[in-house]
Amino acid sequence: MQGRGAAEDGSPSPIGAGLEMKQSNSSLEGGGEVGPQVLLTATNRWPSTTRLALGLTKTGCRVSAVCPKQGHPLTSTSVVHEVFPYSSLRPLDSLQRAIEATNPQLVIPSDDRGVQHLHELYDRSRASGSNESAIAKLIERSLGSPESFPTVTGRCELLEIARQEGLRVPPTKLLKTSDDLKSWQAGHDFPWVLKGDGTFGGRGVRIAQTLEEAEFCFLDIQRIFGGMRAIKRAFVNRDPFWLRPWWENVRPAVIVQSYVVGRPANCAFACWKGEVLAGIAVEVVSSEGMTGPASIVRKVDNLEMMLAAERLSRRLGLSGFFGLDFMIEDGGDATYLIEMNPRCTPLSHLQLGKGRDLIGALSAKLLGRPVTEAPPVTEKDLIAYFPQAWHSHSEFLDTSFQDIPQGEPKLVEELMRPWPDRSLLYRLVAKLSGASSVAEAPLSAKDGARIA
Repeated sequence: MQGRGAAEDGSPSPIGAGLEMKQSNSSLEGGGEVGPQVLLTATNRWPSTTRLALGLTKTGCRVSAVCPKQGHPLTSTSVVHEVFPYSSLRPLDSLQRAIEATNPQLVIPSDDRGVQHLHELYDRSRASGSNESAIAKLIERSLGSPESFPTVTGRCELLEIARQEGLRVPPTKLLKTSDDLKSWQAGHDFPWVLKGDGTFGGRGVRIAQTLEEAEFCFLDIQRIFGGMRAIKRAFVNRDPFWLRPWWENVRPAVIVQSYVVGRPANCAFACWKGEVLAGIAVEVVSSEGMTGPASIVRKVDNLEMMLAAERLSRRLGLSGFFGLDFMIEDGGDATYLIEMNPRCTPLSHLQLGKGRDLIGALSAKLLGRPVTEAPPVTEKDLIAYFPQAWHSHSEFLDTSFQDIPQGEPKLVEELMRPWPDRSLLYRLVAKLSGASSVAEAPLSAKDGARIA
């Protein structure tokens, strides 16, 4: 299979050809050298995807995207050259069409479902053989070693590898049935954290205070892609991507983990063939409830977090953007790895100085040139994600760097109007259920299940 681009002799060029070569036959709108052609994938309408597109364009990349066209903020930016529809029922075909149309040198997934779809497309392309193997090579180049694909999306195996690498990991067990919780109870005090593979944004995370509650959580997470919830997500939240796992009767693997009393933290890093190119570590200051995403973070120098990034990147042969979540134990600095995000995270686009510019470092690697050190966008330690922090009404907002997209008024307006909230049905259901877009108080296990 060949892409749309052409080689110098006029013959079609393979998908992803010339990844680490400079391209000088074309020019950007403003003139000059063209950087890598990048394809972003997005099944969610997360703001971080648009920020990544802006950052990539700033370094000279030509950005295209495959995403839900209706209401996606990527369609409101001035930097995305082409937007392709992402089918919720035939996602692999959507990805393949976008790849064939853009002939990218790199594919960057911006959410967990997109990662899983790329893994599935890799397997399908390898099985097809012949020309379609070019897509498999592109995905391998973009994400890293295929042998690591099951590991980065499976929480239990990843944490076991982290433990083998000498990293701090809380006690963790893969649950085959709810009866496994009884044997776990013998050596582990409450509270417990239960998590489902293939879930994200806190939707598949529950905190249990009793055995009865843990058993309820286990069954609820296994049914997270059930029919009623999938239909609710499709029609109320307007997220039809839940329909496919329901139709395929997906039951996520569930782990139980000891709860680490402390403060949440995370790091984002860019890597290439197992080498970390740049990384940013932060502690969470404000978040959407106990298990939801952060809205305000504080930059920190945490050697344990960056060591975890380096060891896992090397062990798994990773390429692209990744994030790691941690808990820092109260009363000390012991830092426990709790999970990996095998995709870009809200930190990924920020330029925070030497060694903390992920996009700049990865773009330089692709172009085969030294990293150009850009000045940090802020000297402040506190960073408020936009628009999440504005909805949280945090007391730290006024003293934070407010990460508002510059020169993109249409995008700013779009991000301030969350997609589900535009639906009268969504607002009505949220009001009747007592749910809000930002949870200030900790959720119980059953509350979390109710609004997932």
